[in-house]
Amino acid sequence: MDITREFVRLKRPCAAGFRWFLRHFEGGSNYQELLDALVADGRVDDARWALEHFGPTSEVRTVDDLGAESVVFAGTLVVKRNLEATGLVQAGRAIRVGGSANVGGALISGEDLLVEGGIRCEDRIEAGGDLRADWGVEAREGVSCRGNLRAARHVRCGGPLQVGGDAFIGLELEAEGDVECGKGLQAGADIRVAGNLRAGHGIVAAGEIRAGQHVEAGWGIKAGAAIVAAGAIRAGESLLAGDDIRAGEGYGVFAGLGVQVDAWEVSARVCAQRKPERLMSGWWDSAPAY
Repeated sequence: MDITREFVRLKRPCAAGFRWFLRHFEGGSNYQELLDALVADGRVDDARWALEHFGPTSEVRTVDDLGAESVVFAGTLVVKRNLEATGLVQAGRAIRVGGSANVGGALISGEDLLVEGGIRCEDRIEAGGDLRADWGVEAREGVSCRGNLRAARHVRCGGPLQVGGDAFIGLELEAEGDVECGKGLQAGADIRVAGNLRAGHGIVAAGEIRAGQHVEAGWGIKAGAAIVAAGAIRAGESLLAGDDIRAGEGYGVFAGLGVQVDAWEVSARVCAQRKPERLMSGWWDSAPAY
């Protein structure tokens, strides 16, 4: 894609950015050449602005290893081994890494973000499609993906976690903000959330489920240990715990919100070591859940 001064002017850039463009590319520029030049000159925010306003391309850049301060690429970025960057890494389409990704800034892909090792990010992680790591995912800020999230080990983030589809986590999930999952959430160990925990479908954890605010699922909730919330606990179907089910002081425990009362004995069972206090709906079953 060729970028002319008329094309740039139509996008209404800031005055300083447009002056920079005229000084360096008065006769026009190739799109990716422009992004590379902006990043090399320390104008990473301007490169991100250009990517946002000019859009992604079908170009693919493939490298063996990538070590850089920052990268803004309009197409698909393929790194055969490891990705190391002290600042931002952003691609207009997918990012695929054959090893691990260690990023000092944000890590952003317009489509899928697929890493065969682990992801460690000192800022936020955003994927416009699926997010997959064959090891763990760690971000100092939030993590979001519009598709499915798959991590063979843990997911730890210092902010919110937002998943458009299903989330499958091999070990524990720890988030310092809200967790919102459009479909189901499954973890092979504990789920610990500082804010609200919500899933459009079900929530399953091999360990405990603990939230600093409300816990809510459109289907059922199942934990190998306790289910504990500082707010309310709400399930569209059954609530099953290997230990206690405890809502916050003054809040209730609700099961069967998505099924008819006549079906509660089958589809809205509540099983735990002890009957929960303030059980507002559902069919209490004293038989152990596990």
